[in-house]
Amino acid sequence: MSKQKFSGAHLVLKALEDQGVDVLFGYPGGAVLPLYDELFKQNRIRHVLVRHEQAAVHAAEGYARSTGKVGCVLVTSGPGATNAVTGLTDALMDSIPIVCFTGQVPTSLIGSDAFQEADTIGITRACTKHNYLVKDVRDLPRIIHEAFYVARSGRPGPVVIDIPKDVALALGSYTAPPRDIPSAQHKTYRPRTVPDMAAVRMAVDLMAEAERPLFYTGGGVINAGPEASELLRELVELTGFPITSTLMGLGAYPAAGRAWLGMVGMHGLYEANLAMHDCDVMINIGARFDDRVTGRLDAFSPGSQKIHVDIDPSQINKNVLVDVPVVGDCAETLRLMIEEWNSRPRRRDTGALKAWWAKIEEWRERDCLGFEQRGATIKPQQAVQRLYELTKRSNAIVTTEVGQHQMWAAQFYRFQEPNKWLTSGGLGTMGYGLPAAIGAQIAHPDALVIDIAGEASILMNIQELSTAVQHRAPVKVFILNNQYMGMVRQWQELMHGGRYSQSYSEALPDFVKLAEAFGCTGLRVSDPAKLDETIGKMMATDGPVIVDVHVDPTENCFPMIPSGKPHNEMMLSATDEGFANVTAEGRALV
Repeated sequence: MSKQKFSGAHLVLKALEDQGVDVLFGYPGGAVLPLYDELFKQNRIRHVLVRHEQAAVHAAEGYARSTGKVGCVLVTSGPGATNAVTGLTDALMDSIPIVCFTGQVPTSLIGSDAFQEADTIGITRACTKHNYLVKDVRDLPRIIHEAFYVARSGRPGPVVIDIPKDVALALGSYTAPPRDIPSAQHKTYRPRTVPDMAAVRMAVDLMAEAERPLFYTGGGVINAGPEASELLRELVELTGFPITSTLMGLGAYPAAGRAWLGMVGMHGLYEANLAMHDCDVMINIGARFDDRVTGRLDAFSPGSQKIHVDIDPSQINKNVLVDVPVVGDCAETLRLMIEEWNSRPRRRDTGALKAWWAKIEEWRERDCLGFEQRGATIKPQQAVQRLYELTKRSNAIVTTEVGQHQMWAAQFYRFQEPNKWLTSGGLGTMGYGLPAAIGAQIAHPDALVIDIAGEASILMNIQELSTAVQHRAPVKVFILNNQYMGMVRQWQELMHGGRYSQSYSEALPDFVKLAEAFGCTGLRVSDPAKLDETIGKMMATDGPVIVDVHVDPTENCFPMIPSGKPHNEMMLSATDEGFANVTAEGRALV
């Protein structure tokens, strides 16, 4: 008996259902109308209508990062697909699992410059983990199941499935994913999850001999799932080693933990960066030696032996040569490292470790995040600090836009758990925070979700307030309004003689009236004495809220490693001479 035939569009919905998809972020158009017609006929998968395709991908990122699931997107051909490119690149840089369905003109018209045609496969090849052009409806179920496997396995990332309209209308049979394995597997893609035990033993031996050890952790720990964060905490407790994190790894180890040194990198903490520079054994778990962390490569942690744990073998020795490479899943590797650490007695030089911690405590005495809240103007650091103190018991999910406010959020909002901090790290995408907050809120309808924003960044995707209202996503937007593109202004002040070319945000809207126009609640505060009261009102208000916090427009974000300088030459204030001898090469790294 022949299998029952269904339209390609129906096969897509059936495959999504079998993959456990419950939310689809998208925007309709001519090439995807068959899929939207199938969505209309069912109620198992919720569709969230965004106002821009870039926002659809960011919302799917927020959903994926806060749940650990694959985020799903549906956009039309041509401009729908090209609008999604920024979000896809963002997801690739930050290793976020996304499956994005794009419509395409009928196969007979591909290459003819038809209406709303674009070479989606060619355009997205460099900004996706993999992409597919479906030419035959018989291949559609297999491709979808493969796409989910590729997106979530190994180093996660975005996958595009380009579906011509005639394929969406053609009839074909459905094939379910195999039940004896978690998902369909690609015929050639087999990421290595279990590390080589010999490499693990070499890493643990090196750790046992260390006198000045340091854990350097990244977003790969969070991508490996909650168990990886628990195992990381266990290993830190067993060893007694200090631990740092990249921007993307915040929350994998609790900020309240006794071994926590804080974030490393350009705006990382003084004690974290100096420990990175002076350590003798660096244990990199799930970080990629990003340029915003390493700074000048020839001066990066020059006296340390380096262990690098990463599931992506292409990252090993890509930017920094390491002594012990360990290719494998972070959770699997951490489990084996703990077993190996516990399996045999080790003679530890506890005196050396105590001396190392004593040195770290000396660095901590500098209080690199110190600021003085005085006068009638709110300091941005104070705004984030009070936001944290008043919301920490709510176990909030925090997103950000990109700029100074992003760095202040990373410095002053102390994350205790993974999957609570959602920011654009690798690409640095202005406009990320609001749609990502909506995606996280859709996934966690009862959670407090806050987008810490700048007045310039929030305008990039401000139209998504309409999405929040329509879909009853009560996100809170906390704008640090300094009337400038703050990080641009800071660099112009420090590197370009205070010539603030096009960084002043002229003609800003009245954010309170703008919120009300969208059907949200708008609040404004400029008096430091009323800051707590305003945050309280924000939390007590049902539905989406914009809080316009007027902060000191002259405040710069410190600590800071001047571009092209090593980690041990940090600026802690604007009076430091860190930029006096910045080279042309260093200026080019900004």
